[in-house]
Amino acid sequence: METLPTTTVSSCKSERRVRSSKYQNTSKPSVIMAFFSCVAWLYVAGRLWQDSENRVILNNMLKKNYDQKPKVLTVDDKLMVLGCKDLERKIVETEMELTLAKSQGYLKSGPSSGKSLLAVIGVYTGFGSHLRRNSFRGSWMPQGDALKKLEERGVVIRFVVGRSPNRGDSLDRKIDEEDRARKDFLILENHEEAQEELPKKVKFFFSAAVQNWDAEFYIKVDDNIDLDLEGLIGLLESRRGQDASYIGCMKSGEVVAQEGGQWYEPEWWKFGDEKSYFRHAAGSLIILSKNLAQYININSGSLKTYAFDDTSIGSWMIGVQATYIDDNRLCCSSIRQDKVCSVA
Repeated sequence: METLPTTTVSSCKSERRVRSSKYQNTSKPSVIMAFFSCVAWLYVAGRLWQDSENRVILNNMLKKNYDQKPKVLTVDDKLMVLGCKDLERKIVETEMELTLAKSQGYLKSGPSSGKSLLAVIGVYTGFGSHLRRNSFRGSWMPQGDALKKLEERGVVIRFVVGRSPNRGDSLDRKIDEEDRARKDFLILENHEEAQEELPKKVKFFFSAAVQNWDAEFYIKVDDNIDLDLEGLIGLLESRRGQDASYIGCMKSGEVVAQEGGQWYEPEWWKFGDEKSYFRHAAGSLIILSKNLAQYININSGSLKTYAFDDTSIGSWMIGVQATYIDDNRLCCSSIRQDKVCSVA
């Protein structure tokens, strides 16, 4: 048997080693590339998964915020949410009443009462007028049971006074004591009884009278006037049902521009070049129907006062649809036999 040559066998072995070595050298980069490809795929997959989770979280947050965000509400919805429906209704009703009062001098308000009175008569008084009050009580003004019977007929009479500049002092205490004993005062808690505040007193009186009594007429009387009470009641009875009535002894006259003079008007320049007052009822006795007194009540905060209460009332009446009634029986200084008032 022949044997292969040694060189041939050695050559084959050498070729196999080279080929094996080549295979080993080429497989290493492939494995590395495969490894990095796998890592990259895992990274991308992880990122995609993470992004998916983030989108889920973000979607939930957006949905939650959307559910919580305020919706577009109508005005009615907002009022219901705030619980203001009833308040809105009251505001609308009040605005309507105020508009009506300003245009016609009328407002359906005041104390609820089963029976409407004929009149509330307010007699002006002051801290130092105790003797004058007793004089009235002893003449034309009823007292005690007679005063109650007069109220049953529909007529209330009260002395009208404010409070002392020094609240609670002896002046206030004496008025309170007299009122407890006589029960014939209307005390204006928000008015300061002082000479310079006198024009404002009429606003407080009409407001307090309207708030306390429901009557057809409200009457302001100075403290130096004696009344024919039955004659006044008869006059008022004849005027029942006449809304917007402004009744009194009508007058006009010169506006006094001279400082220090009697009846001086500090705002005289507002009355024109002629310096003449507009038509108004003399301050001794002024009668207003219910709706005019109510007009003063609801607008008292914005009504302008002048140096005297009668011209102040006259200025307020110009702005409403008041019916001026000039009745000579209410001219307290006249010589008429049938007048219902006289200077005391």
